[in-house]
Amino acid sequence: MSRIPVRRLLLLAGLSFVINLISVEAGAEKRIGILKYTEEARFVESQKGIMDQLKKGGFGEPAVKFTIENAGGSKMKAGEIAQKFAAAKMDLIVTIGTSATIAVAKMIKDVPIVFSTVYDPIEAGIAKDWKSSGNNTTGSCTRIPMAKVMKSLKEFAPVKKLAVLYTPGEKNSEVQLIELQKIQAGFQIKVIPVILSKEEDVAQILPRVVDTVNALYLTGSSIVGTTVPIIVDMANKTKVATITHLDDLVDKGALLGVCVNSYLVGCLAGEKAVKILKGAKPSSIPIETSKKLEFVLNMKTAKTGQFQISPRFMKTVTRIIE
Repeated sequence: MSRIPVRRLLLLAGLSFVINLISVEAGAEKRIGILKYTEEARFVESQKGIMDQLKKGGFGEPAVKFTIENAGGSKMKAGEIAQKFAAAKMDLIVTIGTSATIAVAKMIKDVPIVFSTVYDPIEAGIAKDWKSSGNNTTGSCTRIPMAKVMKSLKEFAPVKKLAVLYTPGEKNSEVQLIELQKIQAGFQIKVIPVILSKEEDVAQILPRVVDTVNALYLTGSSIVGTTVPIIVDMANKTKVATITHLDDLVDKGALLGVCVNSYLVGCLAGEKAVKILKGAKPSSIPIETSKKLEFVLNMKTAKTGQFQISPRFMKTVTRIIE
């Protein structure tokens, strides 16, 4: 055998090895970790939107191995899951909820993180700016102008006192309170902070509160989320309106909602995840919220609480829950 065929054979073998290696890498299974803070409906809907967009972008099963975890409303457990994800060396981590995102973003700096259903990632310290996070995160949020909430309240009834139910230490909840306090004078509505540190506080504190206010604002507090039926029942008995920026809380009974759609917020996050899996850096992808607002009315609550709904206000409603 001459030298030329041998060289060619070696060259062909080398090329074959490289091509096979590239093929293996291209077809390698991606690993994505997903952490929800709780199983509340808005987080579940957001996850559906994320998964649908990943599948649409070519990153569904079996091409991707998903590890899906739920922190059960525990910051400690969220931290433990973040450690688990860090050790697993994921290709991408998806977080749903502010507390879940904070836990993961604090611990993991070398893996892309895409968040969803975070109210304000800048105030929460997750990202530096809306246009660029300046780190390994990007995502979608549920932030809406609190002025829209106040305006909707004013159109609904002559509200003078608004109690804001929030939980200290939950950034999304705190930010909403601060925003409402900043604009209260312009709407001539006095904002009254009401601390809920544990579920038992609802039954102990709220009966005194509903006797002194015209409306309750339900923040993204995890305690509020699990006690909505109790809160609404107390409010209805004294004809106190309940309003929120979260669509699933209106589904649970809150009277009014000025909201973005949780599923669409998830889809927005999913689109960003696909871009990252295709090679984009998180810091190059702006953080966004859905531009379409929904004005939701729970008609069952309106009837139970005997609230009078004016024809003028009904014209502003975009969705009714019967």
